[in-house]
Amino acid sequence: MKHLTRRTILAAAPAALAFGGPLLAPLPARAKQYGPGVTDTEIKIGNTAPYSGPLSVAEAIPLTMGAYFKMINDTGGINGRKINFMSYDDGYSPPKTVEMTRKLVEDDKVLFVAGSVGTPTNSAVWHYMNEKKVPQLFVNTGATKWNDPQGHPWTMGFFVSYRAEGRIYAGYILKHKPDAKIGVLYQNDDYGKDYLSGLHDGLGAKAASLIKLETSYETTDPTVDSQIVALKAAGCDVLFTICIPKFEAQAIRKVSEIEWKPLFITNGIAASVGAAFKPAGLENCQGIIASNSFKDPTDPVWKNDAGFKTWLALMNKYRPGADLSDNGNVYGHSVAVTTAQVLKQCGNNLTRENVMKEAANLHNFELPMLQPGITCNTSPTDFDPINQVRMERFDGHVFRSFGPVLRGAMG
Repeated sequence: MKHLTRRTILAAAPAALAFGGPLLAPLPARAKQYGPGVTDTEIKIGNTAPYSGPLSVAEAIPLTMGAYFKMINDTGGINGRKINFMSYDDGYSPPKTVEMTRKLVEDDKVLFVAGSVGTPTNSAVWHYMNEKKVPQLFVNTGATKWNDPQGHPWTMGFFVSYRAEGRIYAGYILKHKPDAKIGVLYQNDDYGKDYLSGLHDGLGAKAASLIKLETSYETTDPTVDSQIVALKAAGCDVLFTICIPKFEAQAIRKVSEIEWKPLFITNGIAASVGAAFKPAGLENCQGIIASNSFKDPTDPVWKNDAGFKTWLALMNKYRPGADLSDNGNVYGHSVAVTTAQVLKQCGNNLTRENVMKEAANLHNFELPMLQPGITCNTSPTDFDPINQVRMERFDGHVFRSFGPVLRGAMG
């Protein structure tokens, strides 16, 4: 077990960077209301993530969250309290996630859990967290089911939903290659099937005729080479991959090796230069299409952008040597900034109930690394903070965004 925080990756960003103003002074003692994990000087926040296993590249997310919280702490904390960020390795294994989450809730007594990584892993503790009435905030997965304020009022997602993203890709295919012969490679779990449902939704009645082959893989598989060969053999001229970065890199390499030239679309999770494209060989990735709600750190268009400079300053000081082309560092920063905003809004009412109330009260909240025109919005009936993206294309060196902001409408 790898206990992050080493044990406390408490962090703090200059107030101007994090909140746009000075940190608030503590309110009078009579106004204080505390839940588990809160004192006058500390707030315990839990997290689980795959520091080992097939998705270990995603450790960039909690490491950057920890770096941000350390920056917060170095400037005095939030309302005078420092963040004790406790992150445990679950190896991308649902049983391990259950074990580590129970430890966080029952032994460490955290106020809430934030930014935990993975669809199957978060699914394993979804009901538990709601039964225990512990906030499960801003999970690092776009599964559609997280937006369920009636049935699961203690869980909130963060990213545009996988199903909505799948619909967006379907729309792109219908517009640019209406006679497509589509092949799909997907991970055989809720993550993969959510995207696949979105693709079918978006293609509508044409799905049956346009999709020629759907083939899946398990995270325990050694490679996806045979699946890629089968998709080419089926005559597909569009490839949609729904893979975590390890298998995305394998798919890209195999496509190149067999000299297949489909219109290549990949899901946003795998569209990371550092996590997937570098291991695949950048020369093999030219022309790949994806979508992103965030500023891709490889795109030079953001070089002089104020939000990008804020993120880069954090990385240079608190994560020196980290791969700046890995989108996980962008996601971790964005989740941490949003978590800090919720705590700021809570003031001295730091109960689990009020944390959820404030998490469901984000209005046009701007994050440094969200693309222009995209903001965080939640309400008591909408637990889907981010629901917009822009398309992007890899040019062999960097991702470049194109086209308008698209809404991942689910209606």
